[in-house]
Amino acid sequence: MEVRTGMKQAGWRTATYAGIGLFTLFSAMPFYVMLITAFKRESDLYDPENNPFWFTEPPTMANLDLLFGSTKFLTWLVNSFVVGALVVVITLVLVIPAAYSLARLAGRWGETLGIGIFLTYLVPPTLLFLPFAKVMAALDLQNSVWALIVAYPTFTVPFCTWLMLGFFKAVPRDIEEQAMIDGYGRLGAFVHAVLPLATPGILTVIVFAFTLSTSEFIYALAFVQNSVEKTVSIGVPTELVRGDVFRWGSLLAGALVASIPVSILYTLFIDQFVAGLTALAK
Repeated sequence: MEVRTGMKQAGWRTATYAGIGLFTLFSAMPFYVMLITAFKRESDLYDPENNPFWFTEPPTMANLDLLFGSTKFLTWLVNSFVVGALVVVITLVLVIPAAYSLARLAGRWGETLGIGIFLTYLVPPTLLFLPFAKVMAALDLQNSVWALIVAYPTFTVPFCTWLMLGFFKAVPRDIEEQAMIDGYGRLGAFVHAVLPLATPGILTVIVFAFTLSTSEFIYALAFVQNSVEKTVSIGVPTELVRGDVFRWGSLLAGALVASIPVSILYTLFIDQFVAGLTALAK
């Protein structure tokens, strides 16, 4: 009996590790393909007889030279980080008080209002970029990263407000009331008692808003045409695709470099991110 139980446990353990291994391989494969393609020669890349997952011909730096030397890729990276950072700040400034008000001050209508706010996030960007283009033209923000900084909070704020609403509702009211008994006012209790407990939610909002604003495509394509004002998400495909000529090596090199900061961000905050999503699901 013990032998059978041990074999069963070993089988489950093997299946678990095999599943994790396959998932890890599946997740890492896009990065591996981007890395290999970034250093492949065009003759090696386009020959169907060659191995697509390794170098049949010696690797080359020509793709990186084209990316960094013949395009404004570094400028696009800076623009992406500026847009992402400012959108995160705007989102936090608007979302935290809004979500707290819905969770604590709006009574029984708070959750309904939160769902109503969330529903605005579901409106497709393809329906909004035309009226938004008129707004940006009226504000004289066309061909500027400021157009993106103004536009992106319109879809990060609704979703993140609904997200933070769940986190604030998960914080027991007793903690806040105890802080007020100890002498804090409503604002002091919020800052010293509620906000620290909502840190996983705040980190989740930061990751979501930064990732979404640095990878968004439609608004960036509609609002920005000047090369020096583009972000990575629009600069790489528009500058490295010429008609039917695709610079695949440089395209994937740009995608790889741009994905590294986001990967680092997820790696640093993965524990808080998972804890936040788990708390929200309760």
